[in-house]
Amino acid sequence: MSRATTAFKVLTADQMAALEDDEFEGAPVDIADGYIHLSTAEQLTETVDKHFAEQSDLWVAAVDLEALGERVKWEEARGGQLFAHIYGVLPLCVVTAYGALKRDEDGSVRLPVAG
Repeated sequence: MSRATTAFKVLTADQMAALEDDEFEGAPVDIADGYIHLSTAEQLTETVDKHFAEQSDLWVAAVDLEALGERVKWEEARGGQLFAHIYGVLPLCVVTAYGALKRDEDGSVRLPVAG
């Protein structure tokens, strides 16, 4: 089974500012768990709805998993799904696109577009 080569990190405005300063060490939940949580495109809307409900001023960053190499591990989480986890910091140089969190008419989270 082939795995996604891009995954997404949902960030608050303050966390996005930290990432723009060169690297992101993780949200409080990431630091507590020992890795940075990511979601695939297919998992992103459910992640936002479950973990970021009622929050505003959120951002989504697209992460090149191949550039992170062995720091990425796919591990079972919610409902037995495999999620990408970064063991270490998230450097800005592996972020291929980012933008404010927006939703399509059907309520799904719109993926950030580079350029």
